[in-house]
Amino acid sequence: MKAIAINGSPRKGWNTDLVLQSTLKGAADAGAEVEMIHLYDLTFTGCRSCFACKLKGAEPCKCFLKDDLSPVLDKILSADVVFFGTPIYFGEITSQMHALIERLSFILMTYDDYTKKLFHGKVNCGCFYTMNVPQAGYETMYADRMKKSFGVLQRLNGTVLEYSCCDTLQFNDYSRYQAASFSEAHKRQMREEQFPKDLEAAYQIAQKLCKEE
Repeated sequence: MKAIAINGSPRKGWNTDLVLQSTLKGAADAGAEVEMIHLYDLTFTGCRSCFACKLKGAEPCKCFLKDDLSPVLDKILSADVVFFGTPIYFGEITSQMHALIERLSFILMTYDDYTKKLFHGKVNCGCFYTMNVPQAGYETMYADRMKKSFGVLQRLNGTVLEYSCCDTLQFNDYSRYQAASFSEAHKRQMREEQFPKDLEAAYQIAQKLCKEE
């Protein structure tokens, strides 16, 4: 079994990265071979409209751009489980994660029939979102948007689970930043009390997705 985590955050060692590390620990404990991919370490763009994936006779579900993302798309389609992690910036997934989803979407569809599924394997997916807003804000403002952003994952024929990590700690020292609207005491309390629960939830979701047939 192969499980990969795709980090859509530029901040290694922080919230999104730590959540994904927890998923990989859960997957490894379930017997999976694991790998972490940091999108901000790669050089790539969104879809370039080359239409090579739409040529008649072209290999299906294949991106032909020669950049660092094309091999990642191949890995997603050959994995058993994929964990996607992204912080929420201005109510959206990061630009790097959006580019990945855009590229994945194009290779999984055909202009002959938009309803036809080109991918016949099965990849279980976990989507993890980290953000500054509290849980209530996520539910009212972002939840539907996140589900739509990752809607293409339904074309991978597996289970798709989501988890939101809210009200996260942003800095080690709030006094150094223009962040007067935040309570550092509250943020640290959330880090100490809630974030360990988020990590455990990520671990359990990974275990569940790896154990599903």
